[in-house]
Amino acid sequence: MLRVFVTGEGMPGKIELSASSGSRRLDTAAENAVSRWRFVPAKQDGRNVDAWVVVPIIFKLEGL
Repeated sequence: MLRVFVTGEGMPGKIELSASSGSRRLDTAAENAVSRWRFVPAKQDGRNVDAWVVVPIIFKLEGL
């Protein structure tokens, strides 16, 4: 689980680890992926505003 500060422009401004996967490599991979995402910004009174969101990341290992 990652806690992401999304700017009014929809960019991830800050990313914090909210709950670890148990693997530092997977946690880092999740943080790196989310840092490249673009979000729909929150709105207040019709204007885009900064906001924190919680993003769950699910990893699946296939073909093993």
